[in-house]
Amino acid sequence: MTSARDSQSSRVDRVLVISAHPDDVDFGAAGTVAAWTSAGIEVAYCVCTSGEATGDQATPREEVAALREREQRAAADVVGVSELHFLRHPDGRLTPSLELRRDLTRVIRAFRPDRVLTWSPEYNWDHIVTSHPDHRAAGEAAFAAVYPDARNPHAHPELLAEGLQPWTVRELWLADGPLDRRDHAVDITDTMAAKMAALRSHKSQTGDADGLEEGMRTFLAEAARRHGLAPGRLAETFQVVHTG
Repeated sequence: MTSARDSQSSRVDRVLVISAHPDDVDFGAAGTVAAWTSAGIEVAYCVCTSGEATGDQATPREEVAALREREQRAAADVVGVSELHFLRHPDGRLTPSLELRRDLTRVIRAFRPDRVLTWSPEYNWDHIVTSHPDHRAAGEAAFAAVYPDARNPHAHPELLAEGLQPWTVRELWLADGPLDRRDHAVDITDTMAAKMAALRSHKSQTGDADGLEEGMRTFLAEAARRHGLAPGRLAETFQVVHTG
């Protein structure tokens, strides 16, 4: 486990988080994001859909999308993130298409992150309910955008016409993959309050859910235990892939 801001030889100044839906980052990585921003790292979010495939059927989908984007902006503000990109691909029908890869590559080249955090394209067989097809599609497209698209001048040539030059992302962090592939733990004990405040910003999804914090603490304490942290600590865990 390393500090939020890495050693000078591998200094990380900017991180881009790519998720499928509003609230994904807050369930999976908001404690980590809060640790990064507290350490002076600039973090931006790129959300592939607006989460409109939820809620009651009587509410127009555009109203649901607008609400969920507002909730994500509020949650991001809690953990120190002010730059958000909503790609507005269709919720529930996300695929790792060339169009999605291009849109993600555009954001990567514009923001120029040292690290990208996204969702694993693999199934998490130990907790299958989090392996939503949209999550895996976002992860697969993000992986392709990081390597090879963002660094390849021949990929999506229209981006060059927009003035967006190739950019090499050095690290890819994958959330919610198979447990045996997660090789890095971030101690979020000190940022747990921020994580919960971010989660509660998604009122349309979490409401006043009884047991939300207790369940999260149990899950994160077990993750910390698996990675050898002291009793009482909480951790978010990731698979780290070096791509530079």
